[in-house]
Amino acid sequence: MTPTIEREVKLRFDSPDQARAAIVAAGATPLRCRRLQEDALLDTEDESLRRRQCALRIRTESGKSLLTFKGPVHPGHMKTREEHETVVSDGAVLQHVFEELGLHVWFRYEKYREEYAAEDVTIGIDETPVGTYVEIEGGEEGILAMTRALGRTPADFILESYRGLFLSHREAYGLLGHDMVFREE
Repeated sequence: MTPTIEREVKLRFDSPDQARAAIVAAGATPLRCRRLQEDALLDTEDESLRRRQCALRIRTESGKSLLTFKGPVHPGHMKTREEHETVVSDGAVLQHVFEELGLHVWFRYEKYREEYAAEDVTIGIDETPVGTYVEIEGGEEGILAMTRALGRTPADFILESYRGLFLSHREAYGLLGHDMVFREE
């Protein structure tokens, strides 16, 4: 099996509308409409995945689930890591199987995502409980070109995970809560 290498950066935007306007002006075309993604990160009691800087995630959206394993982040100006993904028919059953094997959900996060395509990159607008982020994923040159087209520079790159962004936001605003989820109305 040939490993897949994920390369991505995040950019902060003031609002989804601002991000959408910039992405469309940069020439990207719509790929997938806005939908809620619910993510659960799993680990062992001794945090063996986190200690290795790896992640195991079950993502559920629109009644479908995706299992993702992410290896450690390689040093660099972009977030680069090995990634393996597969579609699963029932994320809740898979989570139960993992729990029976000794893993547990240690962090949940939600976001509304819509996606666009341009050249060799996919651009996602992520509306999260801690702000709006544009995630650009693909080849290095494509990421740099899209960054410039959005009026940004590599100095604007955010390489932090959503968990890290959530912890920073929670600390800065004195908020409570263990997970990055939208409040129920």
